[in-house]
Amino acid sequence: MKFQKIILYFLSIISFSVSAQNMADYTNNWEGKIKNENVFNFSIEITGLQTEKPILIISNNKAIIEQSFKKTDPKLIHVKLGENLSFQGVLSNKSNEINGFIKSGMLLYHVKLTKTKTGSFTGVWNILMVDELKSQNFYLSIENGSGDSYQAYPILGDNRFTGTWCGNFQKKNDTIFFSDIKTGLKFKGELGNEKIQLSIYLEHYLVTQIVLNISKNDWQIGGFETIKQDRIYQNIQLSELENLILKDSLPNTHAVLISKNGKIIYENYFDGYNKEIPHDMRSASKSISSAIVGIAETKSLFTSVEQSIFDFLPNTYQPLKDSLKSQIDIQSLLTMSSGLDADDYTRERRSTASENNYQPSRDWTETVLKAEMLSKPNKHANYGSANPYLLGVAIDSVVLEPLELFMDKNLFQKLEISNYIIQTDIKGRPYFGGGMYLTPRDMMRFGQLYLLKGIWKNEQVLSEQWVVNSFKNYHDLENVPKKNGYGYLWWHNTYQVNEKIIKSIEARGNGGQYIFVIPELETVVVITSGNFRNGKFQQPELILEKYILPNIQN
Repeated sequence: MKFQKIILYFLSIISFSVSAQNMADYTNNWEGKIKNENVFNFSIEITGLQTEKPILIISNNKAIIEQSFKKTDPKLIHVKLGENLSFQGVLSNKSNEINGFIKSGMLLYHVKLTKTKTGSFTGVWNILMVDELKSQNFYLSIENGSGDSYQAYPILGDNRFTGTWCGNFQKKNDTIFFSDIKTGLKFKGELGNEKIQLSIYLEHYLVTQIVLNISKNDWQIGGFETIKQDRIYQNIQLSELENLILKDSLPNTHAVLISKNGKIIYENYFDGYNKEIPHDMRSASKSISSAIVGIAETKSLFTSVEQSIFDFLPNTYQPLKDSLKSQIDIQSLLTMSSGLDADDYTRERRSTASENNYQPSRDWTETVLKAEMLSKPNKHANYGSANPYLLGVAIDSVVLEPLELFMDKNLFQKLEISNYIIQTDIKGRPYFGGGMYLTPRDMMRFGQLYLLKGIWKNEQVLSEQWVVNSFKNYHDLENVPKKNGYGYLWWHNTYQVNEKIIKSIEARGNGGQYIFVIPELETVVVITSGNFRNGKFQQPELILEKYILPNIQN
């Protein structure tokens, strides 16, 4: 009996010491090394597609997932791998490739699986967007620790990855758990004596482990000294521009591409970026959303741009319709003139349906439609992402297949674009408000499609009339500094070179993501950047006016 009491006593001490672990003691900067630069570059393989139980395999240097699945449709493939991890794709008519999406977190990663000689289908999935890590440094900031509460934010030494959006912070005994809602990666940290054993998972499948120690020096993030630029085409001299970028006088410029008369005449990458890395387009992908609306109209999936948004909404939202909101039509959403209080651009007041307001809510559509009406639709334009968000809801309601598959089949495959990522909304459908990732070359293809009035390789991908309508100037944006004119999710701007005024139609995204379409010069310019926090998000306009346009005028 005495022996049992001693055992219970020691067990209680151990239990107390574990449960009493205080996260305040771990509030610090931590660092470690990722095992190899390709650990987050996955190969995807589907074997035995013609059998009763095909297998989907995801691997890096080893097989991470091997999941058999039932094929219930001769063309459509759907494999559920976890609560928030799945694959959905379509077998081509020639049965030689599968185009589809890995859904992980809030992202839809497009993957193209090509048939091999052995009959399997293979492709790649880069969950961190980069083709390989230039730095294997891994950092973890644990903040606001107290008792069992804390926040934890992973940061990579390779800052070409756009970062995590971590949440769901939990602690059980000596183990912490959190997840990245963007990529879907999950983290498990075992708390030790001045170290953390961090395991990273796809759902419950282990990807890699990293031993973290307390940081003793400043973190080394970015700064890829050995790869300052990667020039591919140079038919014009832009040495002054290049020198300024390399000296950081035009900071965080990642890519500059120029095409004239349908041919690339200049292509250069900086800060470790290259032609294989999809770039965060932010709101520049609103213009892609416009194209999808145009394709849906051409296919007669809706009657006209004058249809009310309420024609596309389920009964749940019909009580929010009143005499004024019923006039919110597709055209008003395309031209930022819905009248809704949905201002994303200025911060003078907290707009009811700005992204910062509706995105944290449980029902984005309800939150947006409950917003105050500032004016009658189609009268005044104010820039805000709630407008194209509603367009995505509308188009999703009329397509007969998952919206991302519709987009891929009718736009991206036509342009031979396969290396891209789509951000989703709270319902898991493509978010039309922005956040797609395309390579700069593919951004240029999209701009070229509009320059050629919807034609790509002799095929009318987008109707000419839709392009013409998209480039019209419907209203001036009243909440932006220059009061730019605005078309169907395309900006208008003018530039002065010597004494000549040159007009440009532009897709624009926060941080400096631009597609410039300049019809009078038969030119498309793409500039991608990383100026998200320094106020230089319009720097590409300066680059275009001062360094590019003087060199490409007719």
